[in-house]
Amino acid sequence: MADIEFGLDTFGDVPMDDSGALQTYGSAIRQTVDEAILADELGVDVFLVGEHHRPEYAISSPETVLAGIATRTSRIRLGSGVTVLSSDDPVRVFQRFATVDALSHGRAEVILGRGSFTESFPLFGYDLADYDVLFEEKLELFAQLLSEDPVTWSGTTRAPLVEADVFPKTDSGHLRTWVGVGGSPQSVIRTARYGFPLMLAIIGGAPERFAPYIELYRRAAEQFGTVAHPVGMHSPGFIAETDEEARELVWPHYRVIRDRIGALRGWPPVRRADYDADIAHGSMYIGSPETVARKMAHAIRALGVGRFDLIYTTGAIPAPARLRAVELYGSRVVPMVRELLAEQAAGGEDAA
Repeated sequence: MADIEFGLDTFGDVPMDDSGALQTYGSAIRQTVDEAILADELGVDVFLVGEHHRPEYAISSPETVLAGIATRTSRIRLGSGVTVLSSDDPVRVFQRFATVDALSHGRAEVILGRGSFTESFPLFGYDLADYDVLFEEKLELFAQLLSEDPVTWSGTTRAPLVEADVFPKTDSGHLRTWVGVGGSPQSVIRTARYGFPLMLAIIGGAPERFAPYIELYRRAAEQFGTVAHPVGMHSPGFIAETDEEARELVWPHYRVIRDRIGALRGWPPVRRADYDADIAHGSMYIGSPETVARKMAHAIRALGVGRFDLIYTTGAIPAPARLRAVELYGSRVVPMVRELLAEQAAGGEDAA
């Protein structure tokens, strides 16, 4: 198995401070910057911030936060997880990430998605009835913009472009771009058609159930004559010194967020038994460094992915515990996963 990349991903959840009070939005953003700096120092490969327009989250402009992180770090790659392209303008998205790329000396990347929440659509004047066409057309335009040549394009969702040259351009001539997919076969096929790397959002159930999507991506890329890049996955989790500490830290905050979202989507209240079952058998990587490392190694082997991003924030988990989780991930979990994968690969070679 080729070398695996490891990332950390946050939606910008507003944490509690040492006194148990919610931080201000400004403090929450600065907390995220501190966590990114620590991840950089520990050798984590990628740091991602999400885009949300809800009261639980502090980050609505990922590129702005990433620009701040870029000036305080030296090696870690910086990206969005995800940028809601459907309710944004592809030209402006490219310009903002090209700017982050300049500030970070070529470390920027973007993950484009349709978004699992819909608040951005009415906020920016888009009709949810156009949900599918908005993403399709804007992804088509963004794919053309990545050539960094003048673009001629027309569609139904924005004004046409005629030989439009977009600035700034990246120093390398290439902005690394993924498409985030939550499990729609049509989205997987679209990603392959444009030749983008695929990032799978695996947030529930056993990770093995996503293996058919990876195979579909590879088959579709072969049929379209595009490149089937190594696939990435991102899943929620949290790390503390022991399994019990991690589970008990996350549970009350997970329950609040899960039930708040569930009330909007008609889901029943989450039960503790469901939470524990998903930790034991599903796609929640919560526990001690040893437990999380073993579970991550199993998922990486089962799916053959080239990158694993851990969503390390869930609700108002206290800020000190978040920093400690980042520290444990970079200093203990990632080295342990690499060791487990190397042992497995060596065992396979011996068997052969």
